[in-house]
Amino acid sequence: MCFFDQHRFVCGDWKWGHFRQHCNREYRLGETCGMKLIMQTVPVGKKCKLCENIDVKMRRRAAEVERVNRWQREGNKFQASIKKSMEGVKNLDAEIYELGCERNRRLQGIGSQEW
Repeated sequence: MCFFDQHRFVCGDWKWGHFRQHCNREYRLGETCGMKLIMQTVPVGKKCKLCENIDVKMRRRAAEVERVNRWQREGNKFQASIKKSMEGVKNLDAEIYELGCERNRRLQGIGSQEW
């Protein structure tokens, strides 16, 4: 049970920080026992990378939807552009869904990975 810092993000996600202290179970020099305990929690004043990526894609999606709405108000002269933008919105929806699933898996601790 070796001790590490924990970095807690505003969104509720977290990641392991620096190694702080060995436990008495580990006898090899420079090694950890594999069981991580929290020495201290360090609040981070921003969202994790996954949430930032979701926010960026949501802003891009909102801009595309606004652009399509504007083109539709102007009439039938932008049909190809509308079709292309709607395809882009579908792609962004799929990416946002995948990122949301990854975030949920991470919060549940399933398949978690070090960042």
